[in-house]
Amino acid sequence: MIDSKGHALVTLVAPPPIPRAAGSLPFLGHAIQLVRDNLGFIAALRTTYGPLVEITLQPGTRTLVVQDPGLVRTMLTDLGPSLDKGRFFEKMGQLLGDSVVTAAGQVHVRKRRQLQPAFGRERIARYVGTMRAETDTAVDGWVPGELLDVREAMVGLSLDMLAKTVFSGSLDDATFRRLRADLSVVMNGVGARVMLPDWIERLPLPANRRFTAARDAVRATVDRAVTDLRAKGHDTGDMLSLLLRATDEETGRPLSGREISSEVLTLAVAGTETTASVLSWVLYELARAPRIEARVLAELDKVLGDRPVAFDDLGRLPYLGRVIEEALRLHHTGWLVTRRTVTETRLGPWTVPAGTELAYCQHALHRDPVLFPNPLVFDPDRWLDDTRPRPTEAFLPFGAGKHKCIGDRFALTELVTAIATITRRVRLELAPGRTVRPVAAATVRPRTLLMTVRPRADAAPRAAG
Repeated sequence: MIDSKGHALVTLVAPPPIPRAAGSLPFLGHAIQLVRDNLGFIAALRTTYGPLVEITLQPGTRTLVVQDPGLVRTMLTDLGPSLDKGRFFEKMGQLLGDSVVTAAGQVHVRKRRQLQPAFGRERIARYVGTMRAETDTAVDGWVPGELLDVREAMVGLSLDMLAKTVFSGSLDDATFRRLRADLSVVMNGVGARVMLPDWIERLPLPANRRFTAARDAVRATVDRAVTDLRAKGHDTGDMLSLLLRATDEETGRPLSGREISSEVLTLAVAGTETTASVLSWVLYELARAPRIEARVLAELDKVLGDRPVAFDDLGRLPYLGRVIEEALRLHHTGWLVTRRTVTETRLGPWTVPAGTELAYCQHALHRDPVLFPNPLVFDPDRWLDDTRPRPTEAFLPFGAGKHKCIGDRFALTELVTAIATITRRVRLELAPGRTVRPVAAATVRPRTLLMTVRPRADAAPRAAG
């Protein structure tokens, strides 16, 4: 456009209005659709609406689902430091308190620095032998020829590894079993509370009473473990000991018992629910694809020979690494991650008011056929395809930016160690034609995963000790 003096004028084009998802109800928002099929509802948004779509989780609060991978990356990286954690992390805070996961801003930065030494390369290397030993012990308890609830077995294994790396095995068996059961109740409750309006959790419902009782029991168990270890006054070489030695960088004082408990709970939640789900999905896909399983075994035999997996082997197993990477893509355990704007915020061409919830779904993003051809096909070699640029913006297994998962290296070490150990000792078989549906609570996990245990005739020897 030219003005009367012949000068070019800049024409500002307003961004298109952000659509609102159909089906919202008074007082409930989209809770009915989410409770009925949360993964299906969120996936349908990607095929129906544009890069942003509004849904209602809490009546009176605007929630925008960010569906464009570039905008997701912008939200996590460029805008990350200026955003609050949002609804999902507020609900997690009912269990975790003020931890590295639930904190935002400079508090998050400070807590992250306090925890960082626990996830250094040398410390993780010390844990591989423990992870391997716990996996061997778990496999020893599986009965050949019988059905194994793989999801439950992986939860148990993840908790066993957690107990030895965080608590040095200081929890007795009865306490450990209660912690496992209580954590399951709490995590299912967190998933429900994200989807439901806040007023529902204040009702005197049995589910709310169970959640409160389980949450209080989990906190009490961890608080006792922290108190007991502090009273012993010696370093047991675990993560809890490291936290007991940590100091607040602002005051120079040791962390309080409550602060330590919050961080230990964060490790417990991240190190059990998520790890157990990914392990389950990897074993499921290997059972469905004998050719892929055979390649994993061939690589393990070539690299390891007759010895057990060690930390230095983790980078020398590229095919197993791609199998795990593909499981993280196809079966990502995060279904709705949130942030909240603190001030008026620019996201792409849109200006978003303060107090707006921003959410994205890694599970749906990783299954978008535009981003990942044949997205429902489990193909570890898709990561070798040089004919198509790798969609780094769209692949976010551990998030991105300053809030990227601090335990990503620890988690990958657990996954490689456990899968390498399990697959060399047993084959887990699915019933012919059986498929497993995902269910999303706090994480996306298999609804039911029953498999038959078959020992391998040429199984690698069990590691000593």
